[in-house]
Amino acid sequence: MSFRLVAIDFETANEMMSSACALGLAIVENNRIVDAKHWLIRPPELRFNHFNTSLHKITVKDVEKKPEFYRVWPSIKKYLEGNIIITHNASFDIAVLKSILRVYQIEAPELYYACTVSISRRAWSGFENYRLSTVAQNLDISFVHHNAKEDAIACANIAINAAESVCASSLDELIDKLGITVRRLG
Repeated sequence: MSFRLVAIDFETANEMMSSACALGLAIVENNRIVDAKHWLIRPPELRFNHFNTSLHKITVKDVEKKPEFYRVWPSIKKYLEGNIIITHNASFDIAVLKSILRVYQIEAPELYYACTVSISRRAWSGFENYRLSTVAQNLDISFVHHNAKEDAIACANIAINAAESVCASSLDELIDKLGITVRRLG
């Protein structure tokens, strides 16, 4: 089984989709994770709400001297552009990406994405729910939840496990076998 994809996960400072304060990604090649990255990001508005902080433990102090998204974007873009992106609950992470690109008036890159919630639901039936923590627990994937890098790695491992479970030899084959919709950013 051989395919390349990039799993991503954002954490946000508050209820605003543009308040990205962390991004993690995991690169999968030849059905294994070959690299993982993590960025702490200063959100456009330096305002954290208690709920978000209670989940990811990131505070103003952690990011006040970190670069804003537009400064780290060149480092991030090289991993995303031209690859299929996966994320657990794509509606959230892709909304964060679109929103932060819009705030900084950055042109969206050419990329396609799929959701590992959908992949999980089609690959395995009978889970209590399909939250990242539940799917990971059912697959014996250990990780620190709400750490962007760890969540991205867990997401990547879910895709790898799904490919193995349906004997898919490529991402295209996995998507075909499970009937997953791949969407275009934009």
